[in-house]
Amino acid sequence: MRLTGNFIALIVFAAAAVIYFIFNPAVTSFFPNCPFYSLTGFYCPGCGSQRAIHQLLHGNIIAASGYNVLLVLSLPVLLYAMMATVYKTVKGTYGKWDLIYKPWFPKAVLIVVLSFWLLRNLPFYPFTLLAPHN
Repeated sequence: MRLTGNFIALIVFAAAAVIYFIFNPAVTSFFPNCPFYSLTGFYCPGCGSQRAIHQLLHGNIIAASGYNVLLVLSLPVLLYAMMATVYKTVKGTYGKWDLIYKPWFPKAVLIVVLSFWLLRNLPFYPFTLLAPHN
């Protein structure tokens, strides 16, 4: 049986999900720390994502949001992107409502990520809520 790139990616994704389900990054030391935070003391857009993934895999959406709300809010977009990709693969064409292939979509994602990055580092309420809690 010949393994395709998608099948290998699925296996890696499943293995990562099992690891993040079993081990809690908040208490397990073998998960890497954020290099950006370690060097600068500022949160990057991904800070808290490992802990958020662990919480999401256990069904704790509120706890996951406390670690990285952007990750939690992006899940419907990621699901939509996966469905659009499957549709394109099966049908051979883009769907009528396929937004992820529009030229403005990556620009909008970049603006959202950069805004989140800036706002979560502001040291006053309500922006302190965006920082990952420990």
